[in-house]
Amino acid sequence: MKKRVILVHGWEGDPQSHWFPWLTNELNNRDFDVISPVMPNSEVSNFDEWISALMEVTPVLNEETYFVGHSIGCLAIIHFLQKNNKKIGGAVFVAGYFDLTDVVIGREREVTEPWLQLPINFEMVRATSNKFITILSDNDEDVPLDITKEKFEKKLHAKVIVEHNKGHFTEGDGVTELPSVLESILEISQL
Repeated sequence: MKKRVILVHGWEGDPQSHWFPWLTNELNNRDFDVISPVMPNSEVSNFDEWISALMEVTPVLNEETYFVGHSIGCLAIIHFLQKNNKKIGGAVFVAGYFDLTDVVIGREREVTEPWLQLPINFEMVRATSNKFITILSDNDEDVPLDITKEKFEKKLHAKVIVEHNKGHFTEGDGVTELPSVLESILEISQL
Protein backbone atom coordinates (compact mmCIF):
# COMPACT_ATOMS: atom_id res chain seq x y z
CA MET A 1 0.00 0.00 0.00
CA LYS A 2 1.25 3.47 -0.92
CA LYS A 3 2.11 5.88 1.88
CA ARG A 4 -0.31 8.77 2.09
CA VAL A 5 0.26 12.34 3.33
CA ILE A 6 -2.65 14.65 4.09
CA LEU A 7 -1.68 18.33 4.04
CA VAL A 8 -3.88 20.66 6.10
CA HIS A 9 -3.44 24.34 5.40
CA GLY A 10 -4.08 27.09 7.94
CA TRP A 11 -6.47 29.97 8.35
CA GLU A 12 -7.08 31.86 5.08
CA GLY A 13 -4.81 29.38 3.31
CA ASP A 14 -5.27 26.82 0.57
CA PRO A 15 -3.28 23.98 -1.03
CA GLN A 16 -1.42 26.51 -3.22
CA SER A 17 -0.26 28.64 -0.27
CA HIS A 18 3.24 29.03 1.10
CA TRP A 19 5.35 25.84 0.86
CA PHE A 20 2.48 23.39 0.15
CA PRO A 21 2.99 23.20 -3.66
CA TRP A 22 6.72 22.59 -3.20
CA LEU A 23 6.10 19.88 -0.57
CA THR A 24 3.41 18.22 -2.69
CA ASN A 25 5.82 18.01 -5.63
CA GLU A 26 8.66 16.65 -3.47
CA LEU A 27 6.43 13.99 -1.90
CA ASN A 28 4.93 12.98 -5.25
CA ASN A 29 8.47 12.54 -6.58
CA ARG A 30 9.09 10.10 -3.72
CA ASP A 31 5.97 8.07 -4.54
CA PHE A 32 3.71 9.34 -1.76
CA ASP A 33 0.03 9.78 -2.40
CA VAL A 34 -0.59 13.42 -1.39
CA ILE A 35 -4.01 14.71 -0.46
CA SER A 36 -4.26 18.46 0.04
CA PRO A 37 -7.89 19.45 0.49
CA VAL A 38 -9.23 22.98 0.35
CA MET A 39 -10.57 23.36 3.85
CA PRO A 40 -14.06 24.89 3.89
CA ASN A 41 -14.53 28.52 4.86
CA SER A 42 -10.83 28.98 5.55
CA GLU A 43 -11.40 32.59 6.53
CA VAL A 44 -13.53 31.37 9.47
CA SER A 45 -12.03 27.91 10.12
CA ASN A 46 -15.17 26.26 11.50
CA PHE A 47 -14.23 23.23 13.60
CA ASP A 48 -17.08 20.93 12.55
CA GLU A 49 -16.67 21.75 8.86
CA TRP A 50 -12.92 21.16 8.94
CA ILE A 51 -13.21 17.84 10.79
CA SER A 52 -15.91 16.70 8.35
CA ALA A 53 -13.68 17.68 5.42
CA LEU A 54 -10.82 15.63 6.87
CA MET A 55 -13.16 12.67 7.37
CA GLU A 56 -14.14 12.84 3.69
CA VAL A 57 -10.54 12.80 2.41
CA THR A 58 -9.31 10.15 4.85
CA PRO A 59 -11.96 7.43 5.00
CA VAL A 60 -9.23 4.94 5.94
CA LEU A 61 -6.61 5.70 8.58
CA ASN A 62 -3.67 3.38 9.11
CA GLU A 63 0.03 3.42 9.85
CA GLU A 64 0.74 4.37 6.23
CA THR A 65 -1.14 7.66 6.76
CA TYR A 66 0.77 10.83 7.69
CA PHE A 67 -0.38 14.37 8.33
CA VAL A 68 1.27 17.75 7.84
CA GLY A 69 -0.44 20.81 9.25
CA HIS A 70 0.25 24.52 9.24
CA SER A 71 -0.96 26.94 11.92
CA ILE A 72 -4.61 26.20 12.80
CA GLY A 73 -4.36 23.17 10.50
CA CYS A 74 -2.30 21.59 13.29
CA LEU A 75 -5.25 21.93 15.68
CA ALA A 76 -7.52 20.44 13.04
CA ILE A 77 -5.25 17.39 12.83
CA ILE A 78 -5.01 17.02 16.62
CA HIS A 79 -8.80 17.16 17.06
CA PHE A 80 -9.29 14.84 14.07
CA LEU A 81 -6.92 12.25 15.57
CA GLN A 82 -8.63 12.48 18.94
CA LYS A 83 -12.04 12.00 17.36
CA ASN A 84 -10.97 9.02 15.22
CA ASN A 85 -8.66 7.38 17.74
CA LYS A 86 -6.99 5.18 15.09
CA LYS A 87 -3.30 4.48 14.54
CA ILE A 88 -1.49 6.59 11.95
CA GLY A 89 2.11 6.77 10.82
CA GLY A 90 2.72 10.20 12.35
CA ALA A 91 2.28 13.93 11.96
CA VAL A 92 4.35 17.04 11.37
CA PHE A 93 3.08 20.30 12.80
CA VAL A 94 4.35 23.63 11.47
CA ALA A 95 3.72 26.78 13.54
CA GLY A 96 0.96 25.10 15.53
CA TYR A 97 -0.37 26.23 18.90
CA PHE A 98 -2.62 25.05 21.73
CA ASP A 99 -4.10 27.97 23.61
CA LEU A 100 -4.88 31.67 23.51
CA THR A 101 -1.68 32.66 25.26
CA ASP A 102 -0.04 31.74 21.97
CA VAL A 103 -2.29 33.86 19.75
CA VAL A 104 -2.31 37.60 19.18
CA ILE A 105 -5.48 39.56 19.85
CA GLY A 106 -8.02 40.72 17.28
CA ARG A 107 -9.35 38.75 14.32
CA GLU A 108 -6.94 35.84 14.88
CA ARG A 109 -8.22 35.43 18.41
CA GLU A 110 -11.84 35.54 17.17
CA VAL A 111 -11.17 32.78 14.63
CA THR A 112 -9.11 30.53 16.90
CA GLU A 113 -10.99 30.87 20.18
CA PRO A 114 -13.73 28.31 19.34
CA TRP A 115 -11.02 25.78 18.39
CA LEU A 116 -9.05 26.43 21.53
CA GLN A 117 -12.03 25.99 23.83
CA LEU A 118 -12.40 22.38 22.71
CA PRO A 119 -10.75 20.01 25.17
CA ILE A 120 -7.87 17.88 23.94
CA ASN A 121 -7.20 14.47 25.42
CA PHE A 122 -3.46 14.38 24.75
CA GLU A 123 -3.12 10.80 25.96
CA MET A 124 -5.66 9.75 23.33
CA VAL A 125 -3.88 11.75 20.61
CA ARG A 126 -0.50 10.29 21.61
CA ALA A 127 -2.01 6.80 21.37
CA THR A 128 -2.54 7.34 17.63
CA SER A 129 1.21 7.56 16.96
CA ASN A 130 4.55 7.96 18.67
CA LYS A 131 5.92 9.94 15.73
CA PHE A 132 5.12 13.61 16.11
CA ILE A 133 7.42 16.39 14.98
CA THR A 134 6.77 20.10 15.33
CA ILE A 135 8.60 22.82 13.45
CA LEU A 136 8.71 26.30 14.96
CA SER A 137 10.47 29.54 14.11
CA ASP A 138 12.48 31.67 16.49
CA ASN A 139 10.75 34.83 15.19
CA ASP A 140 7.10 33.76 14.77
CA GLU A 141 5.03 36.69 16.02
CA ASP A 142 1.89 34.52 16.32
CA VAL A 143 3.39 31.52 18.09
CA PRO A 144 5.83 32.22 20.96
CA LEU A 145 8.72 29.78 20.68
CA ASP A 146 9.39 28.84 24.32
CA ILE A 147 5.75 28.33 25.36
CA THR A 148 4.81 26.38 22.24
CA LYS A 149 7.96 24.26 22.19
CA GLU A 150 7.38 23.17 25.77
CA LYS A 151 3.73 22.32 25.13
CA PHE A 152 4.46 20.18 22.08
CA GLU A 153 7.25 18.37 23.92
CA LYS A 154 5.28 17.75 27.12
CA LYS A 155 1.77 17.22 25.81
CA LEU A 156 2.45 15.32 22.57
CA HIS A 157 6.00 14.11 23.25
CA ALA A 158 6.89 15.66 19.91
CA LYS A 159 10.37 16.14 18.58
CA VAL A 160 10.85 19.89 18.10
CA ILE A 161 12.81 21.53 15.30
CA VAL A 162 13.49 25.26 15.57
CA GLU A 163 14.11 27.15 12.34
CA HIS A 164 15.83 30.53 12.31
CA ASN A 165 14.03 33.61 11.00
CA LYS A 166 11.11 31.85 9.23
CA GLY A 167 8.28 33.85 10.83
CA HIS A 168 4.98 31.97 10.61
CA PHE A 169 6.29 29.96 7.64
CA THR A 170 4.29 31.88 5.04
CA GLU A 171 5.03 33.31 1.62
CA GLY A 172 4.98 36.73 3.28
CA ASP A 173 7.88 35.50 5.40
CA GLY A 174 9.69 34.36 2.25
CA VAL A 175 9.01 30.66 2.90
CA THR A 176 8.00 28.82 -0.28
CA GLU A 177 10.13 25.74 0.39
CA LEU A 178 10.57 24.03 3.75
CA PRO A 179 13.07 21.17 3.60
CA SER A 180 12.67 20.38 7.32
CA VAL A 181 9.05 19.31 6.68
CA LEU A 182 10.11 16.96 3.90
CA GLU A 183 12.94 15.57 6.03
CA SER A 184 10.52 15.06 8.92
CA ILE A 185 8.03 13.13 6.81
CA LEU A 186 10.83 10.98 5.40
CA GLU A 187 12.11 10.38 8.94
CA ILE A 188 8.79 9.31 10.42
CA SER A 189 7.88 7.23 7.39
CA GLN A 190 11.38 5.66 7.40
CA LEU A 191 12.08 6.30 3.74
